[in-house]
This record gives sequence, C-alpha cells and structure tokens, in this order.
Amino acid sequence: MKKIGRPKTDTSAVTLRLSNDLLEQIDSERRCQGDIPTRQEMIRRILADWLEQKSQS
Repeated sequence: MKKIGRPKTDTSAVTLRLSNDLLEQIDSERRCQGDIPTRQEMIRRILADWLEQKSQS
C-alpha cells in the first residue's frame, strides 16, 4: 500500500502540459505494464529509461 502524506524532501515538483496525443500514448503504454502505474510514474520510468539509454550510447 502506498504511503500518503508529504512527498520526499529529496524531490522537486515539475509541472508541465502535454498534448492530448502524447497523453494517449502514455496511457496506452501504462496499460501494457503489469502494475498499471500512474501517469506520473510512467513518465518517470520513460525518462529514466531514456536517460539510461543515452548514457550507454
């Protein structure tokens, strides 16, 4: 079960707007995941994967 409360102090909030088309692609990818992550978590995963791939090239 997820903890409810204040976010970790070692994080920063990032607010952005995304097109409906991009959100649909993110939601589609979320549904392919076994745990169906939140949009926020899916975006974190996508960014982490991209950064890891970039560092390996």
